[in-house]
Order: sequence, then structure tokens, then C-alpha cells
Amino acid sequence: MRSFVLSFLLLSTAMPVHADDIMQAQALFQRYRQLADAFDPAFADLYCDAARISNTRRFPDGTERTLELSAAQYKDLVRAAMPVARQRGDRSTFSSMAFTREGDAVRISASRYSLLKDYTSPITLKVAACNGNAWGILEEVSESRP
Repeated sequence: MRSFVLSFLLLSTAMPVHADDIMQAQALFQRYRQLADAFDPAFADLYCDAARISNTRRFPDGTERTLELSAAQYKDLVRAAMPVARQRGDRSTFSSMAFTREGDAVRISASRYSLLKDYTSPITLKVAACNGNAWGILEEVSESRP
């Protein structure tokens, strides 16, 4: 009985940490969507300084090109692109979100639909504490089309 109680106490104290990480990831993803929908350049600040960004561009002829960017490059690109995206109405919606714990991080997987270009593609974000312990994006892996 004593070992059962100890096991229960250990599990019950461990579970909120896991749930808290998922809640942190969900809150970050909600902020991600809000800033993107508002075309707010502060969107770039969601990325950790050491983030890894990878986008595979898939062309109609079947070829593809993968672009890897540093966080600094991506942040500059995002800040410059926000006014153009707003002007074009370049918005995305997300579906099939899944939040999976990976060590001290959470992997967010989703399907992203481009309203402007009318296609759906996968996106994953790895999020965790960074940049002074605030939660941010450590990695983004996405696909796009011209």
C-alpha cells in the first residue's frame, strides 16, 4: 500500500510538468497564429536566437529545393516580408494540430493551408524555453509551393 501511495504521489507531481509544457506550447502556437494573422513583425521574435529553419520548396515539375536559414536571417526576412504579405493578403490557416513532448521541448505538427496559393502543406515547430527562458521556436520544418 505504501509503495502504491508513493508511486501515485510521484506520478501526480510529474504529470503537471508534462501538461504545463503542452500548455506552454499551445499558448505559443496561439500567439504564433495571432501575430501572423495581424502581419505583426513581432512574429519574428517568437524564434529563438539559435533556431534552425528549413523549408522545402516543391515545384510543379516534381523538383524540390531545400533552403536552410539561421534564426537571424529568418527574423530579418520575416520583418521585411510582413508588409508585402499584408498587401497580398497572404494568410494561412492551420488544422490537424498535434503536440508531442520531445525531452524538454514540444513538437507541434500541423497542416498549413495557404489561402493565397490554395494548397496545404505540413509544418512542424519544435518549441521550448529559450532567449532568457521564455518559450520560443527552436526549429521550423516546412514545405511550400511557388
